Amino acid sequence: MGVLMSKRQTVEQVQKVSLAVSAFKDGLKDRPPSKRKSETSGRASSKVETLEQMVEEEVGDRGEEPPAAAQSQPEENGINKAAWERLRDGRGVEPEDFEQANRFTPPAFIRPSRGLDDDNPLDISLDQREQVTNDEMCEICEVWTAEHLFPCRVCSRVFHDGCLRRMGYLRDDNTLEVTETAHTETGWSCNYCDNLNLLLTEEEMYSLMETFRQCKIIPESCLSLDDFLHYKHQVYKKLLDKQMSEEEEEQVVLQFSALDPDKKGQAEWADFLSHESIQLLKKLRTQNSLMRLLSAKEREKARTAFSLLDQDNDGLINGGECRRAQAAWFRKHPNEAPSCNVSISHVGPMSESSPASSSSGKSQEKTLLPTDPEETSRQVDWNTFLKENAIFILAARPNSASIHLRPPV
Repeated sequence: MGVLMSKRQTVEQVQKVSLAVSAFKDGLKDRPPSKRKSETSGRASSKVETLEQMVEEEVGDRGEEPPAAAQSQPEENGINKAAWERLRDGRGVEPEDFEQANRFTPPAFIRPSRGLDDDNPLDISLDQREQVTNDEMCEICEVWTAEHLFPCRVCSRVFHDGCLRRMGYLRDDNTLEVTETAHTETGWSCNYCDNLNLLLTEEEMYSLMETFRQCKIIPESCLSLDDFLHYKHQVYKKLLDKQMSEEEEEQVVLQFSALDPDKKGQAEWADFLSHESIQLLKKLRTQNSLMRLLSAKEREKARTAFSLLDQDNDGLINGGECRRAQAAWFRKHPNEAPSCNVSISHVGPMSESSPASSSSGKSQEKTLLPTDPEETSRQVDWNTFLKENAIFILAARPNSASIHLRPPV
């Protein structure tokens, strides 16, 4: 039984086959021709021609212009249009990267959809531990090479560094970081988990893109503090129909500082996009829905964190400890205290007996504890703890040193 393909899927198939044929031909330039290679190249070329003919016939029947794969795009606003398309499709690689030798085309990303039971209560037991195992084969090439695979700290996928490089996901400036952290307790997030924007559904992504268009945000551009403040003021005015208060503006400034840990005076596009994506999830999704987004590894880390805080094993902690846990997800190294200078989630809040719990760390941690006596006396069970921390666990996924959702202080 045949599989029906949409016009967009057919075009992508043509692009992928064309790229494969081009790479194959490049590899034959310096080699003597052979009958077998000629036949192979001929079969691949005929496949491309067949697929291209299918697209042209389909478009011709509808009386439309040929798609972007069959004709060159207009130069006018071509760069901006391509940026919007990458944003919509969840692709983070520049088009020129596809043209480089030894690069593979990333597969088309299918955005998730929400189920009818997303908002229903979710029963996740504290005592029933989950067995977390990684995949045995590389996600890209599907080859097993044991210790040479780099596991993701969020999902079960594993990767070869060479495959990551050929896909454009691994650059020379972060190769060392991946190799050093992938097999440690800190861990490394793969390209799927590193991009919080990929958690949005098609409808949510459309809503975010419309907000960017209304506020004249240019995709893939860095934002200064003035740009960030101006954008937030526009969001409040256009979407919420109100002016931002001084207290809210102060929180926006603090969030920008969290997105700019190196104090460069600007927030990178990837960090800004992740921040806006997680903000949209916080606004549109219920806590039950957010809990469903957590992976098995993240649920296990949450269990460990709650058990460390529940010293008397009565199944309850106070609200202050719950707030401290929200900041602890953003620790990049075990010997760092929670602050706005680090990201990458740690296993959870450290006990006072931990060697990483220094006096300076305790003084910084005190600033994150709520001063409201009612909050510190509030009793929090496991289910409430997981609900309140789910959004911060998700926000701590990116490898960036930025904090994409600043915990309350």
